[in-house]
Amino acid sequence: MKMASQIAKISQSLTTAEEMRNQTKLIMQPYANWEGYLTPAPLSIAIMGELVFISSQTDFSINKNPPKDGYKYIKYPESFRACLMQVCNSGWGAFNEAHTNMDQIRLHTLTVPDYMKSAVKILFKGSDEVVQAHLPNQLENIRVIADDCLTLASATEKRFTDVINIIQELLEACVNAQNSYGEELEEIKKKLEENKMRKESSEEALKRSDKAMKDIEEQMKEAQESYKSAMDSLPSGWEMIGMDFVSSLTECTTNLINGLTSSLSNPLTYMNNVSKTKKEINHPKAQGETSDGFSEINIYSKAAEILKCAELIQQFVQEENIEWTILYDQKNESSKSNFSLNQLKRINKSLEKSPQCEPKNRAQKICEQGINICNQLAKYAPDGKCEEAKTKELVEEIRKLTESARAFDSKSKAVTHSPALVPKPPMMNKEESKSEKQRATENARFRIEQSRAQLDLTREIYAKSVENMEKNQKELTEILIAMRNCEVKEIDFNTTIKMLVKGMDAMGRVKEQWEKMVRFFQMVSNIVKTSLTVTLKNFVSTSEKTQSLSYNGKLFSKDLLYSQAFQATNIANLVNMIAATYTEVSEKHLMDRISSLGKLMVMDKEKPEFIQERLQLQNNCDAAQKAILQLVQNNKAEFERKTHSRVEKIDKELLAILPSAAPEEMKSIQAAVKSGFTEEEEGDYI
Repeated sequence: MKMASQIAKISQSLTTAEEMRNQTKLIMQPYANWEGYLTPAPLSIAIMGELVFISSQTDFSINKNPPKDGYKYIKYPESFRACLMQVCNSGWGAFNEAHTNMDQIRLHTLTVPDYMKSAVKILFKGSDEVVQAHLPNQLENIRVIADDCLTLASATEKRFTDVINIIQELLEACVNAQNSYGEELEEIKKKLEENKMRKESSEEALKRSDKAMKDIEEQMKEAQESYKSAMDSLPSGWEMIGMDFVSSLTECTTNLINGLTSSLSNPLTYMNNVSKTKKEINHPKAQGETSDGFSEINIYSKAAEILKCAELIQQFVQEENIEWTILYDQKNESSKSNFSLNQLKRINKSLEKSPQCEPKNRAQKICEQGINICNQLAKYAPDGKCEEAKTKELVEEIRKLTESARAFDSKSKAVTHSPALVPKPPMMNKEESKSEKQRATENARFRIEQSRAQLDLTREIYAKSVENMEKNQKELTEILIAMRNCEVKEIDFNTTIKMLVKGMDAMGRVKEQWEKMVRFFQMVSNIVKTSLTVTLKNFVSTSEKTQSLSYNGKLFSKDLLYSQAFQATNIANLVNMIAATYTEVSEKHLMDRISSLGKLMVMDKEKPEFIQERLQLQNNCDAAQKAILQLVQNNKAEFERKTHSRVEKIDKELLAILPSAAPEEMKSIQAAVKSGFTEEEEGDYI
């Protein structure tokens, strides 16, 4: 059993807090990529510069068919020039505030790791009284930071929303004022419609994220109840195996939080929502089907528990035989497979609450497979035998169950963007280091294969997101070049309208990135609130004397508290990386352009300096564009290097110590992992 202890030791060294923070950054990079914040910015500023220039050439009223309640955002409908200047003024203010607020967010999130360190010290060394008295303060500090950052992000998002609202109302006024442009105006009407749908889907996403936050609270309560029911039904002599199962409960919590975070931060969520909304209008769902991405993540988060149950059943199989003597508990006169049976029944029952969807059907099918096997094992266990053909059939069913559970777990990792190699929570790790573990080798191979597949998929998705970003960039740049090439006399109403539409698009992208920031901090704040209200309350009310086990309810609550606090700081760490990069790039490439735009807006349009300033702004925006694209390329190369390096490290440290595997075993593991990390459903998540 020395091998099992060596595997446990190396696995833990590969999943330290620092390693997991870096792993989270890697897995989340395509979904939380900071490039999305930066690439539309120079273009937005350049477009506003061109609008200032255009507004110096021509003026007319757009107040021919005003809305009956008057304009909500436009201040000067009698002057198109004044409206364009209002757009530029508002945009200038939004970018200015974005820089200041992002720097504040960077400074705030920088202090979170210190509070986490204090929290870990209290959990590790503190008595129950110390934990009760001092842990809430450390968690409260993290919550206050999250709420402050939430206020900053919301304020900035509102500034960009205001710019978009002004542009949208201006375009609507133009459409109403000029009815003679036929086709061009049809295109603009479509754009305005799309923008409204984006707004609706954004509001819908907000409602769904509120529901997701409540899910976390429910899951924490469920985790505590599941722990209690698991420990109460534990067969004698199964203390360490029971703890192994309990570790899957904390993994479920982690997977849920990771899944919700990546959904909230998904850069294409809004466009997906728009296309989904369109699909649903054309193909309405059957009555009663109300599944959404968050409900599905909730289902996928249970994969770790389901897999653990399958592994516990698998351990009774040695080669092609069932170990009946190990399976039957003589003292209690029952089959030890009843433990897995009870857990699978509990999981299956909790799945009933979820709306109908493919993941739910798949999870329930695996649970039912497992329940059926456990019932058969319990039937033959007292006699300790069954005919050879039946044994063969049971062994095959158990093998298929493990494969299905592994494939579902791999799909769960792909959907929730949770790392394949997960750390043992601190209290559990302390206890487990005192014992040996079973079936560690096969499990380690499965996790290595999962890690490799996950990082490969992440690389592909990241490459695609960079490719899409470059494509969008190219389209916007071409439009800008076309605008600049227009002679002054050619600048007509149509050209200006096209530019406004593109300005609205670019601003929309910037605003979506700020919406993402808002969601991040809502998430951190909610995780901490749940820790304080649900998990800590449970910790206080749990009696140590309820169990004779060395790992008790109090220690499980400590592990849950640690897992939640770690996830909250993990998200803060991710945001800090984004905020630091944004602030640096904004300092180097955006703020001077914003100042230049401010100068251009107040200059005398007749003086030669005006043309000079306009050209300088154009050149500087182009330079900023190139610098940011270069940064994106460098970042992509660095990302490639880090993902390869992570796979190499796992291979070198963990794979190297494992004995060679039987070809069938490797084939089975690879097939299960591959089916989980296929891209057929990836479109729903990227």
